[in-house]
Amino acid sequence: MNTIMRKSVLGIAGLAVAGGLAAGPLNHADSTPTTGPAAVAMVEAGKPDMGKLIPHGVQGEQSRIDLNDEQVENVKAIIAATKKSDMDERAAVVAIATSLQESKLENLGHLGERNDHDSQGLFQQRPSSGWGTVEQITDPEYSTKAFLKGLKQVDGWQDMPLTKAAQTVQVSAYPFHYAQWEQQAADLVAEHWNS
Repeated sequence: MNTIMRKSVLGIAGLAVAGGLAAGPLNHADSTPTTGPAAVAMVEAGKPDMGKLIPHGVQGEQSRIDLNDEQVENVKAIIAATKKSDMDERAAVVAIATSLQESKLENLGHLGERNDHDSQGLFQQRPSSGWGTVEQITDPEYSTKAFLKGLKQVDGWQDMPLTKAAQTVQVSAYPFHYAQWEQQAADLVAEHWNS
């Protein structure tokens, strides 16, 4: 192997290792930069800093889905409700990652026999558990504010890994599944926080 090609391969391998540890997988086309000139341009463009959105780095392998127009509108609704709740971008990341896990950002009604008890809406909240009426929990603004109210009650949530903060509010049977959505949630907040 010639020297130039060897340096290129080693450089790419080093980048992949660094990217995997610090910023999640780099195998998706819309990865948001966390360092370098592109990150500086992002900050200058008024987008939130990735260090603030993902202060502890992502945990585990990350998942990503393509979003349709309705799902993007739900992202925007979650961000708007976060701002109305006087909470910051990190709270929006936690909320969006939670909704990605619970409903893939779809405002789900009652799913009949496939339903988990009476769970509905973006966060799969349950009327029987006191989250609100069916009409309330299927309203994106209401359901987001309800989730964020629960998050505010978690002591030190800002310093917790995302999955622990989300789990403390949601009390899911699968507590570690929230972590897989942190990178996509952060990318969505970075893209839509100021739009």
